[in-house]
Amino acid sequence: MSRSPSASIFDARILAPAIAGAFRKLDPRTLAKNPVMFVVAVVSVLTTVLFVRDLVTGAGDLGFSFQINLWLWFTVLFANFAEAVAEGRGKAQAESLRRSRSETQARLINADGEGTRLVAGASLKVGDLVLVEAGEIIPSDGEIVEGVASVNEAAITGESAPVIRESGGDRSAVTGGTQVLSDWIRVRITAAAGSTFIDRMVALVEGAERQKTPNEIALNVLLAGLTLIFVLATATIPAFAAYAGGSIPVIVLVALFVTLIPTTIGALLSAIGIAGMDRLVRFNVLAMSGRAVEAAGDIDTLLLDKTGTITLGNRQASDFRPVKGVTERDLADAAQLASLADETPEGRSIVVLAKEKYGIRGRDMAGLNATFVPFTAQSRMSGVDLDGSSIRKGAVDAVLRHIERTSAANGSAAGTAESRRELEAIATDISKAGGTPLAVVRDGRLLGVLHLKDIVKGGIRERFVELRRMGIRTVMITGDNPMTAAAIAAEAGVDDFLAEATPEDKLKLIRDEQAKGKLVAMCGDGTNDAPALAQADVGVAMNTGTMAAREAGNMVDLDSDPTKLIEIVEIGKQLLMTRGALTTFSIANDVAKYFAIVPAMFIAVYPQLDALNVMGLSTPESAILSAIIFNALIIVALIPLSLKGVAYKAIGADRLLQRNLLVYGLGGLIVPFIGIKAIDMIVTAIGLV
Repeated sequence: MSRSPSASIFDARILAPAIAGAFRKLDPRTLAKNPVMFVVAVVSVLTTVLFVRDLVTGAGDLGFSFQINLWLWFTVLFANFAEAVAEGRGKAQAESLRRSRSETQARLINADGEGTRLVAGASLKVGDLVLVEAGEIIPSDGEIVEGVASVNEAAITGESAPVIRESGGDRSAVTGGTQVLSDWIRVRITAAAGSTFIDRMVALVEGAERQKTPNEIALNVLLAGLTLIFVLATATIPAFAAYAGGSIPVIVLVALFVTLIPTTIGALLSAIGIAGMDRLVRFNVLAMSGRAVEAAGDIDTLLLDKTGTITLGNRQASDFRPVKGVTERDLADAAQLASLADETPEGRSIVVLAKEKYGIRGRDMAGLNATFVPFTAQSRMSGVDLDGSSIRKGAVDAVLRHIERTSAANGSAAGTAESRRELEAIATDISKAGGTPLAVVRDGRLLGVLHLKDIVKGGIRERFVELRRMGIRTVMITGDNPMTAAAIAAEAGVDDFLAEATPEDKLKLIRDEQAKGKLVAMCGDGTNDAPALAQADVGVAMNTGTMAAREAGNMVDLDSDPTKLIEIVEIGKQLLMTRGALTTFSIANDVAKYFAIVPAMFIAVYPQLDALNVMGLSTPESAILSAIIFNALIIVALIPLSLKGVAYKAIGADRLLQRNLLVYGLGGLIVPFIGIKAIDMIVTAIGLV
């Protein structure tokens, strides 16, 4: 699996803009989106005003007040910096995508269909027809209406290997910014300027259109609620101190308040969400919303198309099974003759197998006066007529009906009953083994059956084991008959299968699963998959698929590798785990900070509280300053973890909770004791207080 290149968070190309971005995000309209940091910014403004007042009047401890103010503003700036760094990683890729679409020229086909004229790619409208030849850039998203070409999609997928795009079928969609390498195509534009696939990708990876997810909103509400509670709690302290015969400066109250509220998770929450989408982009998956990323982390059921997903997509001839009285070589010879003009992968594999097993080489058909009969959906057969002989190959029932029709017309016998029973028995054996049987007949005589085999992708079984370990049920969807589907399902290792599936069947299966309270993911690439992709909680459309499929899904796999859903699920789970782990750490972290700042605040009024000074901090001032400094620096220290994410392991929810409590809960308690004590020793040693 390829990954798009990603810059390190320490890359100057990211850090420099992120520092500037941290200051730009001081805009109150931006800060208001994060209630915790907005409140920190408000109290920072308040303490700054009070500092300026004291500076003018000469009252108070200006040195101590200045340092507290400085670190309060650093806390806000570091939170903004974390978000700016997360956005910056996406912007680096967005810039390369933006360059790929800029200044592109298009050869617009005139309304009369004759001739072309050169226009700016940005001026194209939906429905315009453009001609794109070898070496030219496809100017906008569209569908190929004529021609076939090799296309370089490295700008989108990061893959250097070209892909084939052609009119008709499920591989007719092309993306603006990709390059035609050979031949030519006529493309009908399907997206207006500003709404192309790359436009949306640029906006998404830049974070410009990132909406908060339900979990994020819920956590924001919780953090806002905790902040309000601590506002009320802090507001009662002056009256309590006055009753006890003392007083507490406002700057100290603010310091207590900022260390009480969950600033750590409040500062990193947005960065965690942006980084989750960015990780998907680096795996060449474009998520249309953060909601889809989160849903991927909670998936219960995964639906996968068989062809092209579980299997390689092209069936291969694997064996010749003749009936009695016919040699394998005779069957292979007839099958090869019927397949010489068959350009499908299956037809070519028959020609190759006959050559490899029996040395039968392709013949010069021109001298044989051959007439090839192409495959049609109605006849379900193909073949060749030559030198008065007729050969047909196709579905068993279609071939048997063909024999009956021709024998009735000629007044001859429709093959022996024994050969028919034998052929049907061979076909049944092949179907039970998961293969596809093709019957071959020559001049009304049944010769035998071709065994076409679906090739299950290497390593797919192990991947399904991994999904099962995650607690995800896998269901294979196929149009094959139940026997064939059962054999492929057993070989691939899926949990269940749906055979002879129609678009309506897929939709019903998804709705049935959702009615049981399960989250469902669906992979697809065809127009017939669009309803199911739209209904699924996570719809992953293949980039090689139709525009309808890409529009219906809430994720697009730019590499068109359906098994990548495992990575998508892991990234979703990693996002949820990271948010949970850092929330646990933040709350535990705040508990530890109370042991530093609460005794320092009240020790003058209640000397007995010195017993709670378990860290042995030097003075009340150094304790308060150390707690505020630590509160700011821990945000910076956790930025790499919020961007990289907590390492995912396929373990149950109970074990995951235990691990989070042990590692991040206990760690959140221990780290502040060490950090605040170390900072206290430093600020005391250098005489800051």
